[in-house]
Amino acid sequence: MLASKTLQALTLAAGTVLATIAPQMSTALAAEALPSLGVAADQTSVSGLSSGAYMAGQIQVAHSKDIVGAGLVAGGPYGCAETETSQWLPFWPLAVGQNTAQALNACMKTEWGVPDAGERVERAKELAEEGEIDPLSGLGSDKVYLYSGKQDETVTRPVVEAAKAFYEKAGVPAANIAYVEGEGGHAFLTETEGGACGVTAEPFISDCDYGQAKAILSWIYGGTATPTDAPKGQFLFFDQSPFGEPGDGFADEGVLYVPEACASQAGCRLHIVLHGCEQSREAVGEDFVRKSGFAELADTNRLVLLFPQAEASTTNPKGCWDWWGYTGLDYLGKDAPQIAAIWAMVEKLQKAPGG
Repeated sequence: MLASKTLQALTLAAGTVLATIAPQMSTALAAEALPSLGVAADQTSVSGLSSGAYMAGQIQVAHSKDIVGAGLVAGGPYGCAETETSQWLPFWPLAVGQNTAQALNACMKTEWGVPDAGERVERAKELAEEGEIDPLSGLGSDKVYLYSGKQDETVTRPVVEAAKAFYEKAGVPAANIAYVEGEGGHAFLTETEGGACGVTAEPFISDCDYGQAKAILSWIYGGTATPTDAPKGQFLFFDQSPFGEPGDGFADEGVLYVPEACASQAGCRLHIVLHGCEQSREAVGEDFVRKSGFAELADTNRLVLLFPQAEASTTNPKGCWDWWGYTGLDYLGKDAPQIAAIWAMVEKLQKAPGG
C-alpha cells in the first residue's frame, strides 16, 4: 500500500512538472514558419553592428534597387576584405585565409593601410556589369547612417570613414549620408539599456544616453513617431532552414517582431536588423533583439523587424556574418549564400497574408 501511494505521489509530481515545462519545451522545440505579411516591397531597409554592419552594406549594395537605406555601426566599405588572390586564384583555403588577414589588418584595424574606397567602388561596378549585384545607380536615393565610437578599438575610425568615402564615390549624395562620431566602444548604443558607455563587452549594447535605433530609423525614413514604453507586438521565433543550405552559417531559428497593426493590416515597412559577432541569440540570448530599442519604435511606426541569426562554427567561431568568404568566395552578390537566404526571407514577408 505504501509503495502504491508513493508511486501515485511520484506520478502526480511528474505530471505537475511536465505540465509546467511542456509549454516551454514547445516554444523551444517548435519554431514557426515565417509568415507572409504583405510588407511594402519598396520600403525595406537594413542595419547592423560590426559584421552585421558589413553584411548590411553587402545586402544594400547587392539589392540597391530595392533597399531604401542602411545603417552601419562600426562597419567599413563594401567588399573590404576581398583580396586580389580571392578574385584571380579562387582556391578557397588559400584565398579565405588571405581575406581573413585583410579583414583583421585593413578592415578592422589599419596596420596594412586604410581601405581604398575608390578601389571598392570599381570592384562593385565590375560585379554590377556581371549581373552579380544591382547597378550602383540604385544607391542614388538611399539614406545611409554611419557611426564610429570614440572608444571603439575593434573597428577603428579610418575604416568607418572609408565606408563614407565609398558611398560618396558610389553616387550617394552627401546630403543623404549621416556620418556620426560619438561616445561608445564596439557596441550598439541605447538610452537606458546595456553596459557602461565606452565598454566593449557582451552583449555589446551600451547605455550611452543615445538611441541608435531611433537615429537609424529616423534618418532612413525621415523621422519617427514616439516609441512605446515597452513592445506591444509579438516576437516570433521562425525556422530559418527553408531559406538556406547546411553550412551557410545560419542558426536554426531567426526572430521576427510584428507590431499589432502589422499583424492585422498589410503595407508595413520592413527593417532588417543584423547582430554583430558574439551577439546572436546563441551567444547572448535575446538581449540584442529585445533591448536595442527597435521594437518600441516598430509599434508606433508600422515597422516589421527581421532579426536573422547566424551561428558559430569551426570556420566562424564567433558567430559573425560572412564578410570575408567563410561560406565560399562568392559572398558579395545576390546569389551569395547568406544574402540570398536573407532576401528569400524578405520576399516571403512581402507576400500577401496567406501567400
